Amino acid sequence: MGLRADEALRLGAVAWLDWRRDCVEMPDLSDARLMEMNLRGADLHAVNFRRANLANAKLVAANLQGAILNNGVLDGVDLVDADLRSIEIINGSAKGADFRRVNLAQANLMGSNFTEVDMRDADLSVVNAIAINLTSAKLRGANLDRIQLHRATLSYADLIETNLAEADLSQAILVDTELGGAHLYRANLTEARLNRGHLVNVYGVLANFNRANLTRADLSWSNLARTSFTKAILQGTNLSGASLVGANLTGADFSSANLTGADLSYTNLRDAIFDGANLTDTLFIGAIH
Repeated sequence: MGLRADEALRLGAVAWLDWRRDCVEMPDLSDARLMEMNLRGADLHAVNFRRANLANAKLVAANLQGAILNNGVLDGVDLVDADLRSIEIINGSAKGADFRRVNLAQANLMGSNFTEVDMRDADLSVVNAIAINLTSAKLRGANLDRIQLHRATLSYADLIETNLAEADLSQAILVDTELGGAHLYRANLTEARLNRGHLVNVYGVLANFNRANLTRADLSWSNLARTSFTKAILQGTNLSGASLVGANLTGADFSSANLTGADLSYTNLRDAIFDGANLTDTLFIGAIH
């Protein structure tokens, strides 16, 4: 009788490669218990890891392209420089895992728990991360171009200088999130919760903040030209030095906001509220009231 997939894997890289060469079907490691295994550089592409436990395993530079880890456990796993393109980790857990510099392009991470993960400089372009939990995650310098983060939780996460161009962050929770210098071109933040968020010097041209809650957030010196803040809550928000040229601010609430030196030229200010706002040196050239 031939070896099972998990038995071949435990025998080491050579045995695994020999076994896989003769395998005509998708390797099945579902429900396997592979905790703390050293799988550095292993070729695990297209493997079925459903419900497998890989907690604290070493998968540095491993190839898991197209692998399926739905409902799997990856807590504490080391995946630095791994190839995770098109991987599926639906409803999985990867708490505290190390994903630095991984390639997760077009992966499906929907509904998974990625709290406190390290994803610095990772590629998460076109990833499905709907309802993912990224609380306190490190994502500085990551590429999140066109990522789907609808209803995701990113509170206390570090998203400094990330690329979020055309990302879907609608209804996402970004309370106390660090977003300084982030690229938010055409990003969708409809109904997002950005209370106390740090968005200093972001590039948010053509972004959508409709009905978003930005209470006490810091958007100073940001480029928010032609954005939409329809019915957004910006109470106590710092917008000093920010450019909102051509923005749609219909019904937005700027009560007690700091708009010192902000440029609101050619904006739509119909029904906007500025009670108690600091409008020192604020520009309103061509604004529609």
